[in-house]
Amino acid sequence: MSMEASVVSIRGEKPSSGERNMMDTMKELNPTVGKYFQDTQGDEKLSPKKAPSLCSTRYGIAFVTHLCNFVLVAQNVVMNITMVAMVNSTNHQSQFNDSTEGLPVDPFGDPNDSPKSLPTGGAGYGGQFALWEKWSPPHERSRLCSIAVSGMMLGSCIAVLLGGLISQVLGWPFVFYIFGGVGCVCCLPWFVLVYDDPVTHPWINTVEKDYITSSLAQQVSSSKQSLPIKAMVRSLPLWSICFCCFGHQWLLNTMIIYTPTYISSVFNINIRDSGFLSTLPFITAWVIGILGGYLADFLLTKSFRLVTVRKVATVLGSIPSSILLVVLPYAASNYIIAVCLLTLSSGLSLLSQPGMYINALDIAPRHSSFLMGASRAFAQISAVVVPTISGFLLNQDPEFGWRNIFFLSFAINALGLIFYLIFGEADVQDWAKERKLTHL
Repeated sequence: MSMEASVVSIRGEKPSSGERNMMDTMKELNPTVGKYFQDTQGDEKLSPKKAPSLCSTRYGIAFVTHLCNFVLVAQNVVMNITMVAMVNSTNHQSQFNDSTEGLPVDPFGDPNDSPKSLPTGGAGYGGQFALWEKWSPPHERSRLCSIAVSGMMLGSCIAVLLGGLISQVLGWPFVFYIFGGVGCVCCLPWFVLVYDDPVTHPWINTVEKDYITSSLAQQVSSSKQSLPIKAMVRSLPLWSICFCCFGHQWLLNTMIIYTPTYISSVFNINIRDSGFLSTLPFITAWVIGILGGYLADFLLTKSFRLVTVRKVATVLGSIPSSILLVVLPYAASNYIIAVCLLTLSSGLSLLSQPGMYINALDIAPRHSSFLMGASRAFAQISAVVVPTISGFLLNQDPEFGWRNIFFLSFAINALGLIFYLIFGEADVQDWAKERKLTHL
């Protein structure tokens, strides 16, 4: 602590001119004191412009987490693709597989069959947000989280693009060998680069470490305390995040599971063309998801309230993509328009990443990891329900089934968004603050 800061802490006010002259004299007599005072002043005036940006440890951790999310989702998607290939390749050898006749021949499914849901590694998703409590300065939190989470869309894209191709050319076992090997490789930079916080990181730049710790100085510390489960259950801001995530995941699961099936069934595109075309929405979503984080942080620098930024990002990622999906069945006669609508809908949906998906870091930073995992688990209920209900709608009404699926997705997404706009907050909740024990 500098001498000036010591005077402030003792007296509660800034030092007088006489005291400042005395400190200047001491600095002249003792160069060590003067150097320390200058360094401390430099730390106090540390600005984001002076801290390392893209070539920094925190962005390196974001890109490593991006790769890990890529692997998590890619392995889940290829599991669904290769499962069909395994069944079809062994169908003539075992009578046990006779019960799987309803499975589609191609990995994208028959429009009247209910595709398998796509789990997305809930433990990995929730656990990674414990990092950003300690590593992300508040005005960079949106972009760092968006860079990390956008790896999920890239994983879906690459898995859909290469999974079926590898199965056809090399055989389905090589899908597991290749994506499993990529997962092992991505673990190496995680073990080397990722640490709990900047203070314990052995290679972080001193300027960056001081910048991160000073920017998080006012954040609630994460001392070990029991989870306030009762208060969480009664928290409307937390429920608004869960319901909004559920509605948005319903929309995403509809697009992820049924986009390839829709292209195949409506336009009669063969499997390989469908694979390439169905990756376009995911590529667009991957790019827009990263840019959305930068947009949210830009709005924060323009004096927008944090809760306003979170809700604006959520609206931009929910309403336009839902509307475009509803319009899609009416453009079924035009192949180019349908692909463009699918691409825009998937891309714009990822603008919600810096919205309600990271809102738990705002309202309860000390419990963010648990809340991220819990809200994600709640949202992923839709991954189980969407295939069941959508398959039922397609079987009951083949003519208007797609329209009913997309209208239902719009309605559920809109209800979750409305609940979030009414009850969503960005201030640290009372139950998430440190509870000090007093002794009589």
